[in-house]
Amino acid sequence: MIPYGRQEISEEDIEAVVAVLRSDFLTQGPMVPQFEQALASKVGATHAVAVNSATSALHIACLALELGQGDWLWTSPVTFVASANCALYCGAQVDFVDIDPRTYNLCPVALEHKLIEAEKQGRLPKIVVAVHLCGQPCDMQAIGALAKRFGFAVIEDASHAIGGRYQGDYVGSGRFSDITIFSFHPVKIITTAEGGMAVTNDETLAARMALYRSHGITRDPSLMVGESDGPWYYQQIELGFNYRMTELQAALGVSQLARLDDFVARRHALARRYDQLLAALPVICPWQHADSYSGLHLYPVRLQLDKIALSHREVFEQLRERGIGVNLHYIPVHTQPYYAAMGFAADDFPQSMAYYREAISLPMYHSLTEAQQDEVVATLTEVCHG
Repeated sequence: MIPYGRQEISEEDIEAVVAVLRSDFLTQGPMVPQFEQALASKVGATHAVAVNSATSALHIACLALELGQGDWLWTSPVTFVASANCALYCGAQVDFVDIDPRTYNLCPVALEHKLIEAEKQGRLPKIVVAVHLCGQPCDMQAIGALAKRFGFAVIEDASHAIGGRYQGDYVGSGRFSDITIFSFHPVKIITTAEGGMAVTNDETLAARMALYRSHGITRDPSLMVGESDGPWYYQQIELGFNYRMTELQAALGVSQLARLDDFVARRHALARRYDQLLAALPVICPWQHADSYSGLHLYPVRLQLDKIALSHREVFEQLRERGIGVNLHYIPVHTQPYYAAMGFAADDFPQSMAYYREAISLPMYHSLTEAQQDEVVATLTEVCHG
């Protein structure tokens, strides 16, 4: 089976983790701050807060932005459920904005129309989560301008996009957003096994996220109520969580980060090759915006089903049966039973549903060989042509 994605672990990665195992600190030691500083420096941000998953990062980002009861968070339907669930964790409500049919990202034109109507109804969002699907950045300049006009905060869900760039800057620089989230799950571009990071240029937001990451506890006397009882003393000043990253994960992250640009460049070479190899097939290859350099976490094609004798499901199943580990990213969140129970209907977001009914993610990862890629394309050709 050729998987749709997989991690690449080098001897240097293993040595970095083993060095931590031989050290005095398995958690709350020097490696997490080192990883935070290295990543913030890489993407051009001022602050970074490492956590145990990107879902945790989304949660503490929403808390830091004071999302709560009576507030709204908007995001794309075509994303993993965590991009929306983070609002529910805070007691807020969720709504969605349909996707751009070319980029598959949240559409800024649809966003503007929805904001105009929401303003009339007095229910503007407090936060918009812009998901960089497959690694391609959203139109952040347009979204940032709308944020200033309508007064909402912006979180970039860049779980797919580390190493990507927008208008020349690394994703995470924060030019048009308040907080950016990265994921380090094993199928992502770099991995810490499990893990995530929130980066920001706002010192206050960074401090709040660091507090929420670790039980809401502080040892800083300047933040305490009353006087400290002594050097052992700490206070819980917020209701926080245990979302900390371990030293082992951070060591792996530091080692992997050194190869980030190589990982992304290899994905671009594979994507260019896919574009050429698939040109004669009844599929639509991913479109890349000229303003962006995608992280290329995923390579989704859309089946031109009017030119294929099989259904979407049949193509998917036949590829899996023949050893090609394709996947589908994603089932639109608003169709999930939990969200459907809130009143969302499948056809509320037609572009998202059109994408879902045609999309298949082909294998894309740094160590994918050209021979494996040829096998993927040959198998897809056989399936499409029956």
